[in-house]
Formats: sequence, structure tokens, C-alpha cells
Amino acid sequence: MHDISLTTVLFLCAAALLAGWIDAVVGGGGLLLLPALLLGVPHVPAPQVLGTNKAVAIVGTTGAAVTYVRRASVRIPVKTAVRVGLAALAGSMGGAFFAGGISNEVLRPVIMVVLLGVAAFVMLRPSFGTGEIKDAVTRARVVTAIVLVGGGIGFYDGLFGPGTGTFLVLALTAVLHLDLVTASATAKIVNVCTNVGALATFAYQGNVLWQLAAVMAVFNLAGGLLGARMALSKGAEFVRGVLLVVVFSLVAKLAFDQWY
Repeated sequence: MHDISLTTVLFLCAAALLAGWIDAVVGGGGLLLLPALLLGVPHVPAPQVLGTNKAVAIVGTTGAAVTYVRRASVRIPVKTAVRVGLAALAGSMGGAFFAGGISNEVLRPVIMVVLLGVAAFVMLRPSFGTGEIKDAVTRARVVTAIVLVGGGIGFYDGLFGPGTGTFLVLALTAVLHLDLVTASATAKIVNVCTNVGALATFAYQGNVLWQLAAVMAVFNLAGGLLGARMALSKGAEFVRGVLLVVVFSLVAKLAFDQWY
């Protein structure tokens, strides 16, 4: 980990821990982890930052996914999640292929726009994903989830990444009529697939700082395991509350970084 101070490593490990917790509860840990990497290692090219982010995130996401699957209290549509995940894997590999030309200057405003869109959606739908699920999931909805949620969000994850988990939770809740806890659990399975596809591409291109990623991944895993257990025990209202706090906190931070 050349040219990276111990203080920076500790800062990035703390960010990885919190990002793992956020990602497990409601998704979007990359919205914290990626800006932290951009701040901590500003001399590193954007493709390497993105690749390192994926190498860290896949560990915490996998840990959270396993925790959700092992708990009988949440009925995860595993078959559908795997189908969406395979489409997301293909999409993320495509997105990662085009990510090589992305610069740090482009990343920050894109993340800002994405966050504002999420904030507006959540504010306009205060009961979104917190009520009882009554509608059956049709074949058309499953196909829509595979093509749009899997392929579309997967491509975004490979290209930029931040907020993928949050977008998956929101999209799966809307398309498949899942509650927020079940959507969060399902999103973890899909997100593992997108991370695998994107990481494979970044690794092939040599755009991963493996030593730094390995240290951060330990903390990201701890945060992911803790977050999944809390989401399962506290329910949909807790997940929605965390979602709002995460979105508005990050909007405020990125707005400050952008204009001051």
C-alpha cells in the first residue's frame, strides 16, 4: 500500500465498516465507501478506485446475503433473485468495461444527481415498502425485474457503482411488490452477482489495489453481518428510516464537497 499513510488506512477501514452496515440494512454502502476512497487516495486513478471499491464491497455484501438466506423469518424469492442476479452480472461486466474512461471529476456530480433522485422518490412515497404485500408477482413482473432491474442496474453498478444496493431495494420493492426487508435481502443476492461481474472486469484490467482492499474488506464484512442482523430484527420501518438518514446525509456531504 505505497504512498498511503496509516491514518488514511484507519479512516478507510472505519468507512468500510459503516458502509458494510449501511449496505446490509438498505443498500448504498458505496455512496459512503467510494467518496471515502476518492478522499483518502486522491492520487489513485478513478478506475483503480472503482475496482478497489468492488473488491471491498463484495465481501460485506456476501456476508450479509448469507445472513439473510439463513434466517427463516424472511421469505426470499431465491429463484427470482438468482435470475435477476445473472442478468445483473452480465450488465455489470458491460458497465465495468466502459468505466475505464471515467475520471474523478465526473464521478462526484453523477453521484449527486443519483442521490437527489433517490431522496425525491423516498419523500414522495412515505409508505413505500412498509405495508402488507397483497399483490401476486406475475410472470411479466419477473421478466421486468430480470431485464430492467438486473440488466439496467447491473450496468450502472459496473459503470459507477454507488447506490446500487439502494436502487435494487427500491426497484425490487416497486416491481416485485416486496416489503423493504425482503427487498433488501433479495438485493444482496443480486448485488453479489453485480459485484462479481464488475470485479472480474476490473481485476482483468489490473484496476484493483488488492492489499488495501483486503484490509478494508475485513471491516466491511463485520459491518455487513451486523447490519443484516439488525434489519431482520427491527423490520421495514427501521430500514426505511435508515434509508432516509443515509440519503440526506450523503446529499448534504456531497453538496458541500461540490460547492465549497
